[in-house]
Amino acid sequence: MEQIIRVVKFTLLRVAWKSYRNEVFLPQVISIDDAVFLKHFMGNSPTWYKQLILLFLVINPVLLYFTEPTIVGWFILLEFIITLALALKCYPLLPGGLIAIEAVVLGLVTTEGVYHEVASNLQVILLLLFMVAGIHFMKDLLSWIFTKILIGIRSKTLLSLAFCFLGAILSAWLDALTVTAVMIAVVFTFYNIYVSADLKERVPNQINEEERKLIARADLEEFDMFLRNLMMHGLVGTAIGGVCTLVGEPQNVIIAQKMGWSFKEFFLQMAHITIPIAIFGVLTTVLVEKFKIAGYGAKMPDRVKAILVHAAKVEEGEMNASKRYLLWVQGIAGLWVILALAFHVAEVGLIGLSVIVFLAVFTGKNSEHVIGQSFQEATPFASLLIVFFVIVGMVQHTGLFEPIIEAALAQEGTSQTYFFFFASGLLSAISDNVFVASIYIQQAIDAMPTDRAQLERIAVAINVGTNIPSIATPNGQAAFLFLLTNALAAKIHLSYLRMMKMALPYLIVLTATATLFLTFDWIELLF
Repeated sequence: MEQIIRVVKFTLLRVAWKSYRNEVFLPQVISIDDAVFLKHFMGNSPTWYKQLILLFLVINPVLLYFTEPTIVGWFILLEFIITLALALKCYPLLPGGLIAIEAVVLGLVTTEGVYHEVASNLQVILLLLFMVAGIHFMKDLLSWIFTKILIGIRSKTLLSLAFCFLGAILSAWLDALTVTAVMIAVVFTFYNIYVSADLKERVPNQINEEERKLIARADLEEFDMFLRNLMMHGLVGTAIGGVCTLVGEPQNVIIAQKMGWSFKEFFLQMAHITIPIAIFGVLTTVLVEKFKIAGYGAKMPDRVKAILVHAAKVEEGEMNASKRYLLWVQGIAGLWVILALAFHVAEVGLIGLSVIVFLAVFTGKNSEHVIGQSFQEATPFASLLIVFFVIVGMVQHTGLFEPIIEAALAQEGTSQTYFFFFASGLLSAISDNVFVASIYIQQAIDAMPTDRAQLERIAVAINVGTNIPSIATPNGQAAFLFLLTNALAAKIHLSYLRMMKMALPYLIVLTATATLFLTFDWIELLF
């Protein structure tokens, strides 16, 4: 078996190196732009990016030959993060998938380990496949509601607060990915209404064609900034709400199950931190809008708003019995989603499947092609998430995080609580918060089976750490990653680095707030 692995490694190294040197199945004289292999490799991605991925594929087996698996594991983790950061150059499923496959071939993770990670996160995969598809069937209702909010609220600060507040409230009771899917659907609708308008509608002034195009381009850039602002406020809202309740995030459920906390107990255990986080989160929204920090403060151009108002009036004028019926049916489905998720009658994905069946039946969508369109948005990200689980499996198989876990367990008292908080936050930002939470909470339970009070403090620290500091990077929060890899991100020019920049003010304020209140239970002092 070892000889087979050696042969595979050598073959992979040889092919990757020759690909990088433009020699695979091609004469050496052919340039990279003309080479058939490299022309098709990763499609229309930039040449330098193709070369970078090929270089990664060359470096990894060489490193494994000369160094330890742990070192190669850290390199592969960094390489995967780079593919996420360059999501607008090429969908990360392609380069990230290649790197993940190489990790399996090199023996850094077993296929059994990958299957275990996928099976452990089946609820998240079901959520993506079915709940996001279910939201697709509710776009008419969501568009109708949010258009009225967008047009009705004149103040940009109040509108930003509305998105942040709705993101927080809905995520506390539903699920961050579901809420993000809703916001994406809504913002995409706004974007499409504007870009589908005729150029003369966008700029009705009596000017020449070139000037009209320049003004329209400037309006679109400002509108892109405006939509980026709303999406980021909403996304941070999902993190603020998600940390509060047992159903807010998948890792919350894991921690609650391990600790034996009910819905009420979980909320009360977290309240002394989550309430201040919510308050300071709202204040941060106001401040970044008022002082135009980190790219916030963009206004909707008047010409854009005029088009949206006109579209809303046309839609209202065309409202008939059939459209009212569709809104009512979608409203009933939305109420079912809220109640079913709030009372956890089934896994989120299965509830989403019930929404698909209900809405397809009662809205007359009986074609496989029409129903299949609802899955187009969810399937690529679900596939990317499974690739992500390969990387998570590699992290576990190679023990990348073990030294940090051991260092945390070596601490005592308050120092230990803070160490778990910052360590879980840091590792969640570069890895997977569900994986980090499940590993940390189990290690803590095994290490201190009798010290219940300290164990509860650590559980709170892990929960807050995996929910709040993890907003530092898009891969730290599934909702952030979902948006980054969605087509909307490219439309509104929301890149990996820009997302990090816009999350930074919230990261600083919310992490500082969590640090301050982590070991200060002001609720207990008051009551």
